[in-house]
Amino acid sequence: MLQQIIQFSIRQKLAVVLGVMALIAWGGYAFTQLPIDAVPDITNNQVQVITQTPSLAAQEVEQFITFPLEATLRNVPGVIEIRSISRFGLSVITVVFDDETPTYLARQLVSEQLKTAEKDLLAGSPQMAPITTGLGEIYQYVVRPEAGFENRYSPTDLRTIQDWIVKRQLSGVSGVVEVSSLGGYLKEYEVSIDPERLRAMNTTLAEVLNALADNNANTGGSYIEKGPEAYFIRGEGTVQQPGDIEQIVVKTLGVTPVLVRDVASVQMGHAVRYGAMTRNGQGEVVGGIVLMLKGASSEKTIAGVKERITQIQKSLPPGVVIEPFLDRKVLIDKAIRTVSHNLLEGGIIVMSVLLLLLGNWRAGLVVASVIPLCMLFALGMMHVFGVSANLMSLGAIDFGLLVDGAVIIVESMIFQLVHTSLSQQKSMDDIALESASRLMRSALFGQLIILIVYVPILSLTGIEGKMFRPMALTVGFAIIGAMLLCLTYVPMIAATLLRKDIQEEGTLADRIMKTLQKGYTPLLEGALRARKSVLAGSVVLLAGALWLFTTMGGEFIPNLDEGDIAISLTLKPGSSLSQSVETTRRVETILKNGFPEVVQVISKIGTAEIPTDPMPIEAADIMVVLKDPSEWTTAHTKAELIDKMRRAVSVLPGLNLEFTQPIQLRFNELMTGVKSDVAIKIYGDNLDTLYARANQAANRLKSIQGVGDLKVEQVVGLPQMLVSYNRARLAQYGVSVASLNRILKTAFAGETAGAVFEGERRFDLVVRLDSAYRKDIDNIRQLYVDVAGGQQVPLAELANIRYQYAPMQVSRDNAQRRITIGVNVRGRDVESLVNEMKTVLDKDLPLPPGYRYTYGGQFENLVKAKARLGIAVPLALLLIGLLLFVTFNSVSQALMIFTAIPLSAIGGVTALWIRQMPFSISAGVGFIALFGIAVLNGIVLISYFNELEAEGVSNVADRVRRGTSVRFRPVVMTAAVASLGFLPMAMSASAGAEVQKPLATVVIGGLVSATLLTLVVLPVLYSVVASRKPSSQPARQQA
Repeated sequence: MLQQIIQFSIRQKLAVVLGVMALIAWGGYAFTQLPIDAVPDITNNQVQVITQTPSLAAQEVEQFITFPLEATLRNVPGVIEIRSISRFGLSVITVVFDDETPTYLARQLVSEQLKTAEKDLLAGSPQMAPITTGLGEIYQYVVRPEAGFENRYSPTDLRTIQDWIVKRQLSGVSGVVEVSSLGGYLKEYEVSIDPERLRAMNTTLAEVLNALADNNANTGGSYIEKGPEAYFIRGEGTVQQPGDIEQIVVKTLGVTPVLVRDVASVQMGHAVRYGAMTRNGQGEVVGGIVLMLKGASSEKTIAGVKERITQIQKSLPPGVVIEPFLDRKVLIDKAIRTVSHNLLEGGIIVMSVLLLLLGNWRAGLVVASVIPLCMLFALGMMHVFGVSANLMSLGAIDFGLLVDGAVIIVESMIFQLVHTSLSQQKSMDDIALESASRLMRSALFGQLIILIVYVPILSLTGIEGKMFRPMALTVGFAIIGAMLLCLTYVPMIAATLLRKDIQEEGTLADRIMKTLQKGYTPLLEGALRARKSVLAGSVVLLAGALWLFTTMGGEFIPNLDEGDIAISLTLKPGSSLSQSVETTRRVETILKNGFPEVVQVISKIGTAEIPTDPMPIEAADIMVVLKDPSEWTTAHTKAELIDKMRRAVSVLPGLNLEFTQPIQLRFNELMTGVKSDVAIKIYGDNLDTLYARANQAANRLKSIQGVGDLKVEQVVGLPQMLVSYNRARLAQYGVSVASLNRILKTAFAGETAGAVFEGERRFDLVVRLDSAYRKDIDNIRQLYVDVAGGQQVPLAELANIRYQYAPMQVSRDNAQRRITIGVNVRGRDVESLVNEMKTVLDKDLPLPPGYRYTYGGQFENLVKAKARLGIAVPLALLLIGLLLFVTFNSVSQALMIFTAIPLSAIGGVTALWIRQMPFSISAGVGFIALFGIAVLNGIVLISYFNELEAEGVSNVADRVRRGTSVRFRPVVMTAAVASLGFLPMAMSASAGAEVQKPLATVVIGGLVSATLLTLVVLPVLYSVVASRKPSSQPARQQA
């Protein structure tokens, strides 16, 4: 079958050329259609349920909203985890599904349960968050006045421009699922009640609310036919301006109407704020966050957003500009540039090695031409299977792997042309057919081995699966392409381009190989004389590598350098929004003026309009946009810069800071509910006990080496003005709790009485007390309420009103309360740090019954991934062993070739140790890939040994010497191109290289040791095993 395909390809060259042209067209088209991003989206499959209730405290939010919703959602099929946060006025529940559940099915299932649960809720209307992920915040911007226009536009004006011009037009861009506004003031028409005038007119808040609602509406009265025409009837009663509101009649005293203006002033106000945005220490600004639809292409969506913003800018009022501060395209460009440079440099290195070692530019060109064709085939398959182009999917392709089959075939043709006299009498087609047919099984089998070892990577699930499966798929696609090209294109193009007059003697390649051979021959002879010592030394080296491996720490995946810094800032519980704004302004001033590396600093305080990130008003995310590292002067590394920034802002008291990166912060929060690298969670029922234990643990942990930032979740200490109703007094005065609650809410939070339209724009009409009567606890005590008999009494007569500290927020995992200690790791691997923290806490701070510690974040991901690798790696080894046995039909020979795997592990572990890299999932995947590549050299040697045995070379020593001599060049060449192809990836210092370095380091180090030891140890093993067998043993099947 294989010979027939090869023969067809050589005889029907035009058909193969047309097929190659079709491949080029298909791959080129796929490249233009592929979604492009910096990294794979590793966010778990989740649905967020958001319920906003501005009048409820954290305890009531948990009791009335979060708990009943959690109880209902736990019955949804496919749910593996439920997390929730309940704080004043807000409940956010994150429902995590298994990866097999489609996104829209998960949302449908959640929606059905929400409808069922709504009848059990005492307040609020739950809504699902937009369909986005941790990579969804693709474009963030501020809307600000230009210089000279600062006094022309108020924060309310800027927020109105953002909500009604910018946001509405951006929402139509393909790939944009939502635009979340933050900062400024949300405009309202405010009816500010004067309680003194209200009492003087013997009027109540309820009467004002009812009057406003009854006098702000339009209607229709069908139509009247008048002759040939129909006149439609329309009643217009909506208010258009503050003057209309002032003239609404609240009630009539005798014949005198009481108007709204008699008891209140009507003005432009704003909603109660739960968030703000500041910039560069210059005060507040208005901003927006563009959220991308899950699965959309970041690059195309950002391009559409930028194009639309250019159009929007033209329609903005004069002096207002839109200025981005976080643009994902910058990181995408850096990552793709890294991939492009690595691929280009790797390709050049591989081609140079091929030209150098093959010694013939035509042969080098034949082999090198396979590389772009394999890439085009991979791109086409990526488009078919929906794999995005990113740092992982494209960055782990080694061109050396792709040309292994072509090297074997072309090198065999060169050997036949140079060393076989009969070749001069044959046509190039016949030579190509003979060489390709004879070695095609070896070529395809080597590539099949590499392909097979990537299959277990496809079994990875969770975060590591999302990270590395695209890589395995892309490499697999490229290798399949290489196998198809070896069968068709390589024999055809080799027969066409190669010439019979190839001269090997005296060429640079010949001199290099002879020099290497001179060094290798005495080494082999010495090894054959001291076989026991060689084998014992190999065992000692392997034992040393295993010991070295146990001393290495572990981390999940090396952090991608995003280029910018994100600072998570927290003030003491109960800090006001104005205090948070002032604090971020001072931090921004210090960073902007003290560090020339900083381009701009933007702080996002509290909760945005769409509260997917439910921060309290005393918390802020500060985005520090940096220049290119080549322009830095204060520090040489980001770690050094962060350390200096921390010291600079430490002059401000009462700050708790965590330094991380924008995407990393969002990923950590969405996947684990915590923004830090490591989350130590304490589970229990009592919030005070949880908080006390967490602070004790934090004090004990902060001195451990490697603990960078440490923050205890603030769950208690929120100052409240508590109104506790006196039931006896309520009965005495004939007042209900519902009526008092409504008055209290309306007076201070405000009650919406309708809407006012300005063209298409809609603004709430809100009733609340004048700001002069909303300043202190005495204003609550002196609030007059209606009682039976038409009298009014102060609220203090009916309730005990006092200050009291209360829970700030209640966090739950799977229906159990918990508190989190967030730790960011600095200068140490995650695994050893967490192990030390475990030891310290278990020994020094044992928990009472019913309470327990867990360790989440990156450490939890590492533990899960190691467990999966514990299955994937043995599976890969088993598959390799089975393939070797099936091919050679010999357990002993399969085991001999299999020794390349532990020999390669020696170099992989040593390379990690030399470069001071801890074991990570990237390194683990590198070992899986390495094991497949490492056996190729063994296959080449053992196959030729069997071939010599079949030809009648009975002396084992002669067989070994001749076999290693003939196969020395393909072994060296295969190892050289495979390892050197990874060299740019291993040495790269550009953006995104952090994730690739461990993988490339393992493969290069492993191939160096595998090649050196295989050329020595494998012949020794073969000589030991073969000399014990009878000479009449039939020849082994050739691979």
